[in-house]
Amino acid sequence: MPGETPEPVGVAILAKAPLPGLVKTRLVPALGPEGAAQLQGALVARTVETACRAGTGPVTLWTSLQPDHALFAALASRFDLRLARQDDGDLGARMLAAIGIGPTLVIGNDCPALTPEHLREAAAALRDGDDAVIIPADDGGYVLIGLREPQPALFCAMRWSVPTVLAETRRRLTRCGLKARELARLWDVDVPDDLSRLSQTGFEDLLAVVDRLGPRAHGGGDPEGMGGGGLQP
Repeated sequence: MPGETPEPVGVAILAKAPLPGLVKTRLVPALGPEGAAQLQGALVARTVETACRAGTGPVTLWTSLQPDHALFAALASRFDLRLARQDDGDLGARMLAAIGIGPTLVIGNDCPALTPEHLREAAAALRDGDDAVIIPADDGGYVLIGLREPQPALFCAMRWSVPTVLAETRRRLTRCGLKARELARLWDVDVPDDLSRLSQTGFEDLLAVVDRLGPRAHGGGDPEGMGGGGLQP
């Protein structure tokens, strides 16, 4: 009805504190531990700003490694968000715990291409009656999953950080009889080759962190040949 307030759709951001040697480890060959941590901090800040600008509902930053890190405190003072500690367990358990009693979008902080418009489109899908909404990632995972209510079957006993995450999630959605919508595919920043993609897509604010770190910042491949898996908070 005209003038009716849209149903709130919360945004849950799962993020690690930017601690050298413990975050973005696949970028360390290109950036070094300090550089990878600095980029992590910039990505977290960008994601929080994106979620708050979207205005779909309450934003919660689910923190890990060092929940009292100064970055998290600074973001909480600057933006209208709630801080919460991630639960123990694997990624699936932590994602499931982040889903509230109402419709919720769960994201990590690896996708600078994610915009407020993407979040609004995902929220609209849940408001329109879809049980789930997904934004696939180029690496075979997803950068966002949204649910109207918790669905443990989508997260339990899942092998994460592999290129089959999205395909397996699709199978589980079908098996559970859930109505799901997929939005346009996006990409995330996981391996050294992704740094070149940043330089080609206009993310100068993030590159300002990278460019201060010397010539290693834009070179190299993935020395371990590791595949993706999308959301990896």
